[in-house]
Amino acid sequence: MPDIDKLKNQQEKVKTEIRQLENRQKILLNRKTDAERKARTRRLIEHGAILESIFPATTAMTGEEVKAFLSAISRLPEVVRLLKNEPESQGMQQS
Repeated sequence: MPDIDKLKNQQEKVKTEIRQLENRQKILLNRKTDAERKARTRRLIEHGAILESIFPATTAMTGEEVKAFLSAISRLPEVVRLLKNEPESQGMQQS
């Protein structure tokens, strides 16, 4: 009989530990998600700031107008050529 009580007690301890670990996992996943969201937000803000510094007229544009503007620019032959050589141009920017 004492062995059964001891095993039940151990089982409850293990179940409690499992719940604690699952909660810890949820907390860590939430932290990871928050960090990814903050990194994305920072990147978007930085890219927007770069866009506005190079093309000041975009500050007065709506989102759709900026999208159309960038879409038009992306079809220019020089831009298409640069985008095809993207790995090379990225390497030059990082140096």
